[in-house]
Formats: sequence, structure tokens, C-alpha cells
Amino acid sequence: MKVQDRFLKYVAIPTMSDENSETIPSSEKQLVLAKVLVDELLELGLKDARVDKYGYVYATLPANTDKAMNKIGFISHMDTSPDAPDSPIDAKIVEYNGGDILLNEKENIIMKVSDYPNLERYKGQHLIVTDGTTLLGSDDKAGVAEIMDALKKIIESGMAHGKISVAFTPDEEIGRGADYFDVEVFGADYAYTVDGGSPGEIEYENFNGASAEITVHGRSIHPGSAKGKMINAARMACEFDGALPQNEVPECTEGYEGFHHLTDMSGETEIAKLSYIIRDHDKEKFEDKKKQFETVAEEFNKRYGEGTVELKITDSYYNMKEKIEPHMYIIERAKKAMEDTGIVPEIIPIRGGTDGARLSYMGLPCPNLCTGGENFHSRFEYVSVEAMEQISDMLVKIVDNLVEK
Repeated sequence: MKVQDRFLKYVAIPTMSDENSETIPSSEKQLVLAKVLVDELLELGLKDARVDKYGYVYATLPANTDKAMNKIGFISHMDTSPDAPDSPIDAKIVEYNGGDILLNEKENIIMKVSDYPNLERYKGQHLIVTDGTTLLGSDDKAGVAEIMDALKKIIESGMAHGKISVAFTPDEEIGRGADYFDVEVFGADYAYTVDGGSPGEIEYENFNGASAEITVHGRSIHPGSAKGKMINAARMACEFDGALPQNEVPECTEGYEGFHHLTDMSGETEIAKLSYIIRDHDKEKFEDKKKQFETVAEEFNKRYGEGTVELKITDSYYNMKEKIEPHMYIIERAKKAMEDTGIVPEIIPIRGGTDGARLSYMGLPCPNLCTGGENFHSRFEYVSVEAMEQISDMLVKIVDNLVEK
């Protein structure tokens, strides 16, 4: 089975995670893919392949040499984003020769180069796309397929290797992918999440992340006699957002610039709620951004009365950079493996989070590698067949390049 065949098989199984669910995993349908992967791992000869009670798939390819080698791991996630429909996925392979792509003639859905200029880098390749009504699922089923394909190649080649640990996780898209990850069971010295985008991406810096939940309490009075009495929570919520730095939002930032992002808002006269995420690569600036929220909340409570604004800030994850830098050989091996397979490595910061960040703080250094996918979380998501093949070869080369301890 070729890597694209695996991928098409996996994306046909809907696996959207559910941020409103309290179950583990958050959606039962993720377990359908988990069982398929366990069966395939067993067929490859990874005899300990299993899915645990939390929906995590673990498997081990034992070392086939007496040499003392690093124990390496590869990780991808099975769930897809709630940001776009996950079924029914009508995936197809198109030969791309440049220009716009007609995804759906009936609905006149077109993927335009003017909207997605990165398309041009894939001219002459074969792209897997949908009909424009659902996401594709290359985030992160491309990573899953590439890891599975690489395992097959490693086994068939007979190359000498140390222990290789594999895990496929649920609920990454809703921030719970590492909640029940068992680092000890996984049993690797270090690992790579295969969950990035364009070919060549190596990421070992990510945002520090937090969430902020604001509840604004008002006072409802009949509008005909409201003067001096009404306190409109919905209006105060708008005022609260306006009091935050207006140039520190996603649409005004890039690169290493952090932001706060209003993700949800609801309200009426009596009560209003605001939900934010807070992000910055720099730990000191991250703390400053959280302090901005505290300062605005304090000012509102002084102005409108104590208890008017309730603020809850919860840290989500931290920049893995400080955990990776003592182990930069992990990055160097990934760079060399890319170069050996004709991929130009590009070290970039993640403007987001990753399971690898949390795992790095759990004692498993875990940078992130590309999958070849583009336009994640979108109905215009696509992935290059040639890129998936190349990244599969790159994973094999990482294993082949391992040296004795």
C-alpha cells in the first residue's frame, strides 16, 4: 500500500474531536481509526500494538541490533479540527499544472491561487483535495500515513535500528492530545511529532499559551426608567475588549509577535462573557499580556463596583525551546535527514501550540516536523502526494542516521 493509499483510507474515516464533550476521547469515531491503525501495526509485525482506554494508540518496533542506540519515537494525532465539516469527505487526486483548481463544479467552488499563492510551489505534482465542502484531514492524517509508510520501509529494508516507538493520539485539535499520554509506556529517549505543514518545516519554538475567561455582571432595569440605574453588561464587554491593545491581535501580528484573540462573545444586559486565547513566544511578554487582562479587570471593578468583572486565566502550554535547546542533536538529525532526501530544511517558530510542547515539559523532548499539508482547518486543505512520499523517506533517513550512544 502506497502512502497516498493509506492517507485516502484514513481520511475516509471521520474523526473530528468535540471540544464540548467531557468523554475521553471526546468523540467515539476517533476510536474507529484507532482500531484500524492497531490492525495495520499488527500486520506490520509490531506485536504490542494496542489502543488504551483513553484512545491512544501505542506500538513498538524493537531494536534489531546489539549496538546501544537512541530510542526514537514518532507521534501524530488522529482527530481533525472542528473548524470545518469532517464528512462526507470526497477526496480526489488531481494533477496540478498551475492555476486555480475547480474543486466542485456543481457548487462552483474554486481554490484560487490569488487566495492561496503557496499552490504555485506544487506545480507538476499530484495534489489530494476535497470537493470544497469539507476539510481533508491532512492535519494530521498525512502524518499518520507517513509514519506508517516509513515503518513499512524500515522493516522491509532490514536496516539496523534501535527501538522505535510510535503513538497516535486523540483530541489534539482541542488541546487535550497530551492529557493522558503515557511517556513511560511510550519509552523513547526523544520523539518527533509529524504534524507540521510545508515540506522542510522544523519547529522547536512555539507560543506560550493561555486562555482567559471574562464574565461581566450588569444590572437590568426597564429602559424607560434606566437612567443612573442600568449597568449594561453587553456594552461593558465591548468596552473591555476595546481597552486591550488593539494592535496585538492575530490580524495585526506575524512571526514572533504575540497576540490576544477574542474567540467567543455572548451577552445581554445582566451578564456577558468573553473568551480569549493569549499567545507569545517570549515568556516575559507572555506574562505581560496576561497582566494586561488583570489590569483592565481591576480598572473596571474600580469604576463599576467590585465584582463587576470576573477574570479567570489558565495557562495551556509553554514554549518548548528551553527543553529542546539542551538536545539540539535532535534538530540536527532532522535537518540532515531532510537534506539527504532532497528537502530544504527551514527552522521556523510555530504560531500556535503542539502536543510536542507539552510532551517536552513531560520529559520527552519532541520537536515538530512537516507533513506536506497546506491550508489546515479549511475546506481548501490539500496535500501533495510527492511531498508525503518524500517525508516518509525523510523519517526513514532519521532512523538510518542514528548513531550509537
